[in-house]
Amino acid sequence: MKKQPAADGIVIIKKYANRRLYNTESSSYITLDHLATMTREGRDFKVVDAKTDEDITHNVLTQIIMEEESRGETMMPVNFLRQLISMYGDSMQTMVPGYLEASMDSFRRNHDQFKSAVEGAFANSPFADLAKRNLAMFDVAAQAMKPAAPAAAPAGAPASAASQDDEIAALRSELAKLQEKVEKLG
Repeated sequence: MKKQPAADGIVIIKKYANRRLYNTESSSYITLDHLATMTREGRDFKVVDAKTDEDITHNVLTQIIMEEESRGETMMPVNFLRQLISMYGDSMQTMVPGYLEASMDSFRRNHDQFKSAVEGAFANSPFADLAKRNLAMFDVAAQAMKPAAPAAAPAGAPASAASQDDEIAALRSELAKLQEKVEKLG
């Protein structure tokens, strides 16, 4: 097998008929778990059928989600899945991917802002370890939180972006008050 350079930083993964996945960057066989780890690390990859060179990335990512869901790591509530399935064949079907992507981008951005605010508020205090543990618990809770059903928002941009910004501002205000209390105690 010949080592293949990645185009634009995208790692090419070849999937063979025997279901094996071959990472052309590292010249090694990998598993779906490796691809899940690469995704969590922000590594961009493209999965192609080794015989036809067809891009099958979407199918493989869906397979990873199915495996994660079957392990008890469920993030998609049944009602959401039903709503999603009902959108197939609907006139709005073409708008759903863009809406879901924008919603997830907004959720990730807000999560990162909140995490940074919490870390900054307690960085140089005796409560830093406690804050880190609480933040870890918040991360677990945030993963369990389900965004509002896509059908509830008007077509276009996510309707909850402004309210999420308000919530973050309120949380920052509360953090500032907590920081003041901590400084008075210390």
